Amino acid sequence: MKYLIIIEQTETGYSAYSPDLPGCVSTGGSPEDAEANMKEAIEFHIEGLKEDGLPVPKPTSLSSYVEVAA
Repeated sequence: MKYLIIIEQTETGYSAYSPDLPGCVSTGGSPEDAEANMKEAIEFHIEGLKEDGLPVPKPTSLSSYVEVAA
């Protein structure tokens, strides 16, 4: 499955989350680190949901850019 992740710059590095997996977050020193760490976090999160007998949310979020005059 492919989950959308959002990576945002912070004062100390980068943070990441997935809109489809509430509570699943990660950080990293670079966008690439945050993405790699988020992949691990998602795998761990899904494993925990399965162990607890909870449903695994299907990825439904989409992303898009719009161009505007600034």
